[in-house]
Amino acid sequence: MSTTWYECKVKYRKTDESGVQKVTTEPYLVDALSYTEAESRINEEMAAYISEEFKITNIKVANYSEIHPFENSDRWFKSKVSLLAYDEESGKERKTNMYILLQANDVKEAFDNTTAVMKGTMGDYSIPAITESPILDVFPYFSGEEGDLEKIERFNVLKASKPEVIADGEDHMEFVSEEEVEEEATA
Repeated sequence: MSTTWYECKVKYRKTDESGVQKVTTEPYLVDALSYTEAESRINEEMAAYISEEFKITNIKVANYSEIHPFENSDRWFKSKVSLLAYDEESGKERKTNMYILLQANDVKEAFDNTTAVMKGTMGDYSIPAITESPILDVFPYFSGEEGDLEKIERFNVLKASKPEVIADGEDHMEFVSEEEVEEEATA
């Protein structure tokens, strides 16, 4: 199953090291089935961290193919990985880019972690760019913790639910005549 990640920007009042409060906007990542669910999830996650008011200023689909957290790492890096494929018909080499978000402490460690993630790849690839991401935290739907059974059940219910679609032109409303209403009232 493919995961859709949403980048959510949250604006709130933050106290810095010197004790001065200032308004800041920070990006976070959540996986969700829709924009509406992403908004609900980021509200739920941020309520646990921020005691004051906060505002969600933007939600957009993030272009990450994979997310890889690593222990003892505190920053997120965006790795651009170019997958190389040889097109036999045209005889040319094609590149397909994908973006991986992973944790590391510095760019060198991010490169090493990207190489470790790509280790099982059968084809050729190159890593043309690694940049530090502004993402502060990632909130996956399932983290492997105890409370995930409830989240899995809620996820499966959301995924299975489909809006009821009525074809154009079909009228499913029933109208009762005044005589039938009077008959039911006297019966």
